[in-house]
Amino acid sequence: MPEEDLVELKFRLYDGSDIGPFRYSPASTVAMLKERIVADWPKDKKIVPKGANDIKLINAGKILENNKTVGQCKAPFGELPRGVITMHVVVQPSLVKMKTEKKVDEAPKKNICSCSIL
Repeated sequence: MPEEDLVELKFRLYDGSDIGPFRYSPASTVAMLKERIVADWPKDKKIVPKGANDIKLINAGKILENNKTVGQCKAPFGELPRGVITMHVVVQPSLVKMKTEKKVDEAPKKNICSCSIL
């Protein structure tokens, strides 16, 4: 693939630091990008994704779907010649983990009604 067809992307983390920039083929999928992010995630961060499903990528205000390609996602930036595209990374733990943690954290609640009728 010619060098000029590659798309240059960097990924902005929650604390403002970046992963990348890297060059990708327009045929690369969002799922492939997420795998690369998990593999290159800095070890010194407090929040660490367990897998690609824990990551959401945001580009131009839209959450990207795993089956979309880089070529489909960069459409709003078609007029920018050879610029680096920054995608934002949001880490959201999977729902199964969140549900189990919620059950552990919940203390038994007492149902107390404090109505006053005058």
